[in-house]
Amino acid sequence: MTDLTTIRPLAATDRAAWESLWRGYLAFYETTLPDEQIELTWRRLHDPLVPLHGLAAVRDERMLGIVHFLYHASAWTRGPYCYLQDLFTAPEARGQGVGRALILGVYDAAAAAGADRVHWLTQEHNTAARVLYDQVATASGFMQYRKRLVDP
Repeated sequence: MTDLTTIRPLAATDRAAWESLWRGYLAFYETTLPDEQIELTWRRLHDPLVPLHGLAAVRDERMLGIVHFLYHASAWTRGPYCYLQDLFTAPEARGQGVGRALILGVYDAAAAAGADRVHWLTQEHNTAARVLYDQVATASGFMQYRKRLVDP
């Protein structure tokens, strides 16, 4: 990463670059979403009534990565928790500090919002990402369980 990488909130004019990275993220996890869901996600990222937020990593006017995060109340702390939901760096920008910069950007936003903690999930076999995550956070030791309530 160079000093010219900027972490900033997603802007309305970022739609095409964001969508390209978002689709890359979905492909990385070998999944797809209908176009209607992608449109809804973009709208949610810009709706002040929805607690979903997004940041972009930009260098030389090119978006190299995105992160989505949201806040939720906790029974364990006074302040909210911040859930880092999605993090993706363009393949050609990996290993250049973009992912780390995005995580630190979430830390800054969460601290400014009064959050007590930032947390996230990753797949056990995502070893490249886990090398970074082990440097910037502590693994909780918890496992995630899921039950789908609505058909996809």
